Amino acid sequence: MKLIVQIPAYNEEATIAQTLRDVPKKIDGITSIETLVIDDGSSDTTVEAARKAGVTHIVQLKTHRGLASAFTAGIDAALGLGADIIVNTDADNQYNSADIARLVAPIVRGSAEVVIGDRDVATSPHMSGVKKLLQRLGSWTVGIAAGMSVSDATSGFRAFSREAALQINVFNPFTYTLETIIQAGNRNLGVQSVVVKTNKPTRPSRLYSGVGTYMRKSIATIFRVHTVYRPLKTFFAIGTLLMLIGLVIGGRFLFFYFNQDGAGHIQSLILASIFLITGFHTWLIALLADLVAVNRRLSEDMLIRLKRMEMPQRPRLAARPPQREPRPLRQPRPERAERPARVAGAAAPAAATPATQWVWLMDEDKRDETIAAQTLDVDLGDETLTEGPAENGAGPSGPKRRRRRGRGGARPQRVAEPKE
Repeated sequence: MKLIVQIPAYNEEATIAQTLRDVPKKIDGITSIETLVIDDGSSDTTVEAARKAGVTHIVQLKTHRGLASAFTAGIDAALGLGADIIVNTDADNQYNSADIARLVAPIVRGSAEVVIGDRDVATSPHMSGVKKLLQRLGSWTVGIAAGMSVSDATSGFRAFSREAALQINVFNPFTYTLETIIQAGNRNLGVQSVVVKTNKPTRPSRLYSGVGTYMRKSIATIFRVHTVYRPLKTFFAIGTLLMLIGLVIGGRFLFFYFNQDGAGHIQSLILASIFLITGFHTWLIALLADLVAVNRRLSEDMLIRLKRMEMPQRPRLAARPPQREPRPLRQPRPERAERPARVAGAAAPAAATPATQWVWLMDEDKRDETIAAQTLDVDLGDETLTEGPAENGAGPSGPKRRRRRGRGGARPQRVAEPKE
């Protein structure tokens, strides 16, 4: 399995190197570990610091787009690079990178598709009492919207399987943490939580300026995402509430109408009519929104199929030939001469250190070329690609032609036709 650890970064020159160095080099069940830094239009030397720290890939956004856009760009690039598991962590070294092994273990075992790092907020020494209370309330609300229990909904330390990453479509510009959980719950993806450790904060959060701003944006995000995936339930509940209020006010009008000879309280009748009409229209909106949600689901399924087609193809194992009857034993061949032993003390050629690969998000051609360069080693069956001869001044880099291997047997000789 190939693991890519993606790190969205914006002006993180002081901490990005330490974050990259703490990424484990070996994990049980993982054959390849690579790092991916998403530079969200940094104005400092974040890219240079990441390159010196040995990052494998860099996605560079030309302008500052926000955390949600950087996260989405990293997911798309990691899928294009052939990742089987994607781990997202913060560039400020908030999370203990040694827990990446614990984070990916459920996905390696096949028991989960999304794993969220639980910071154990109740006992965390790095959070105040107000933040702990808001975090619990927010996680409970997100759990209701997602239809499952979530311990730490705002944690950015999480792992995604390839299939889960394909189904992520973040459209909210504020943050990805809440939206991805609600999407996973509505798509019936297996979600687990794993307790992880956190490091001492190195800087204040840049995602919001105050608690009030964060609450307002979080509530709007939860309601919006929940409405997108469950519009019938949301609007039907709102319409039912309006209808009940209208019926109560209408009942009050009828009570006074029959007990006071129908005099007065005309305002209650008008108000009841407004609530009843509005509630009925909300029910109609619920039906229309449900139809729109069906079309959205079909569009998302088409997008997932398109992503699968654009992903690099994995090499397939050759099918075993059918078993045949055992052949008679052949005479043993004469032993070949032994190869000369390697000279003692001769150093084996050192493996070259892979250089940092640049993936330019704004230039799709360069990104496609980078991804294609990693998937050139494919089996062409009975055909191989060879360099074509230099024609019309074309050099070694001229057009390639296909040459078919011989199937065995002598080629038929071409007979010259007799001239008249």
